[in-house]
Amino acid sequence: MEAYTDFASVYDELMDNTPYGQWCDNIVKVLGEYGINDGLVLDLGCGTGSLTQLLAAKGYDMIGVDYSEEMLNIACQKREKSGCDILYLNQDMREFELYGTVRAIVSICDSINYLLEDEDVVTCFELVNNYLDPGGIFIFDLNTVYKYQEILGEQTIAEDREECSFIWDNFYDEEERINEYQLSLFIQNEQGTYNKYEELHLQKAYEQEEVVSFLYEAGFSSVRVLDAETMDEVKEDTQRLYYIAN
Repeated sequence: MEAYTDFASVYDELMDNTPYGQWCDNIVKVLGEYGINDGLVLDLGCGTGSLTQLLAAKGYDMIGVDYSEEMLNIACQKREKSGCDILYLNQDMREFELYGTVRAIVSICDSINYLLEDEDVVTCFELVNNYLDPGGIFIFDLNTVYKYQEILGEQTIAEDREECSFIWDNFYDEEERINEYQLSLFIQNEQGTYNKYEELHLQKAYEQEEVVSFLYEAGFSSVRVLDAETMDEVKEDTQRLYYIAN
C-alpha cells in the first residue's frame, strides 16, 4: 500500500481544519526577519499545494516538490484555477534537483517525519543547503516524540462525512520511534455506494538534539527551534517544532 494515492482525492476535504493560513503567516514573518520578502521559494513536500498557493499569493515565486503524482495533480488543478505561476516537480526529497538556487526552502506539515533513516534526513538537508542562496534559510516542521507517544500512539481516529469517511489506526513503536498509520478510506462513487481503499503511512519521531546535529552535519551554521503553535520557546508538551536553519 502506497501513501497518498487514493487519499490524495479526498485529502483536502479531510484536512479542512489544517491551519494553512496561520502557517503561511508564520513563515512569511520568519522570512521577513531574514530580509526575504520576495524571490524564489521552494515548498518541499508540497502535497496538494495549499501552502504553496498561499505563499504565491504573498508575492513569492514558488516551486513545489512532492513524491506523490496524485497529490501534485490536485496541486496543478489549483494552480490552473488561481492562475498562479507555480512550477511543480514530481521528485523525492532525498534526490530532488533544481535549476538553480532559491532564497528559501520550506517544508511544513511533518513531511520530513516520513524520512525513516538518519542518513536520509542528512541527505535531504545537504541538498537543501546546496540549493539555498547565500543567506538563504530553511524552515521546516516536525512532529515531536511527545506527540507520537502521548497523542497519536495507539489511538484510533475516525470521521464520518457524507461523501467520504476514514478510520485511522495508529501504532507507535517506542524502540524504533516509528509511528504506523493504517488508513482505511471509504469514498463515495458515482453510483452512490462507497469504495474502500487502504493506505499505510510510516513516520519517524526524531529528538530535537538529533535534528539540530543533522543540520550542522549538512553544513548549516545556525539553527533556531520554536514551538510551531506559539512560535515561542519549546515546552515539554510541544507537539510540533519549527526549525529555522541558515
